[in-house]
This record gives sequence, C-alpha cells and structure tokens, in this order.
Amino acid sequence: ALSACGDDTKEVIVEVEVSAPVPTPVDVSYDVTVINLTNGQPVSPPAIVLHADGNLWAVGQVPSVELERIAEVGDSESFLTLGMTSAGGEGPIMPGDQQTISVTIQDITDAKLTIAAMLGNTNDAFTGLNAWDLSQLEVGDSWTSNRPAYDAGTEANTALAGHIPGPAGGGEGFNAVRADRLDAVTMHPGVV
Repeated sequence: ALSACGDDTKEVIVEVEVSAPVPTPVDVSYDVTVINLTNGQPVSPPAIVLHADGNLWAVGQVPSVELERIAEVGDSESFLTLGMTSAGGEGPIMPGDQQTISVTIQDITDAKLTIAAMLGNTNDAFTGLNAWDLSQLEVGDSWTSNRPAYDAGTEANTALAGHIPGPAGGGEGFNAVRADRLDAVTMHPGVV
C-alpha cells in the first residue's frame, strides 16, 4: 500500500506480506496385488479405485450400473471413473496367478481403496474390497485380506450357460433392462 502527505515531506509506506512457501505436491503410490485363489474361476482385470469417502458398493445396497458392468461382463471402464484416481488390471487373472497394479495419488494419504473384479464363469458374481481406509498404512507397510465372492443381484442365479458370458458359457453379458433383477449386493450363495 502506498500513501502520500499533502506537504513537501514525501512519505512512502510499503507493506509486504510474507507467506509460507507452497509445499511441493507429493505422490503417494500403492501397489495392489490380486491373487486368484479360486479353483477354476478366471477373474476379470481388477478395477482399483481411490476415492474420498463413501462406498462404491456394499452388501445390502443396490448395485450401481458401473458395478453391474463389472459383475456381468468384467467391463471396468466406467467403474474406474468413480474415484479421484484409478488403475485397471492388464488382463484376466487365471487360477493360481496374480497381478500387481500400481495406483498413484497426489498429496492424499487418507483415501479409500475399492477393488472389484468379475468371477468370469458366473452371471453376476464378483469379488473385491469396499472403501478400505488407506490412512492406516505407513510407508513400507503391507496388508493382506482374503475376499469372498459377492452376488451383484443384477440377475437371478440360474447357472444356465446362456446367462454366463465367461469362457464356460459364452452367454449374454450386461443387460440393463433384465426383468429378474434382485437389486441388492449379497454374499454369493453358490460360489465360495
């Protein structure tokens, strides 16, 4: 701010505000390894999503269209857009195989981790992890969890080949207007 007086004395006032330096953003990276422990069940490329809060799916909730696309045909493209950052697997994971997917986010260590992947020889079964709090991890920490099979509730479990899009059936996949919707994610009654 500058000011002047009305007489011959020249007075200048200068105010300078010193602000704190802006910190350089830090990348926080997570390596997520998905191991297929099933006996004969291929798993679609996993969708790894980091998000701020809430659930991207949960037992008892109506599945989103994005989750339905994963559970019925293994298509994770729209599911991967639901968070702050995401990464998808490179291809299906066969029984006994594993895949590590890295996902990086900037300056956020309290994100939630959600994973979803289709069990390939089913009509709408999937596996995954829902909104796990990453703030529990320190640099270098690791965490392991065995995940069960879930039923997306997007169609009746007929086990007919015509309803299973995977290698065992070759049937219909995603169908948003299916009449036999159950409309709630549950633990899968027939896949362990």
